[in-house]
Amino acid sequence: MSDALEQIRQLYFATTKANIERDFDTAIDLLKAMTTEDERDRAAVYMDGLAQMKAQWTPNRLPRASSSPRGARGPGRSGPSTAAGRRPR
Repeated sequence: MSDALEQIRQLYFATTKANIERDFDTAIDLLKAMTTEDERDRAAVYMDGLAQMKAQWTPNRLPRASSSPRGARGPGRSGPSTAAGRRPR
């Protein structure tokens, strides 16, 4: 087992809610440093587990603003409307 893979494995088993952000970032850096696809494949199970823990333990963040004009108007809004509540055609 490579050193990077062993470090990711150790992060997976040792991470806590308090340090998941730091550990996940460290694991990403270790994954990027891996030189073979085989190493990355073997690390995938630990990375998936860390990603799931991060999703469960970090507060929900607001979605990023869309760069499209429709996204800028907000959800459920389709643009300008007439007084009757319909869009002009």
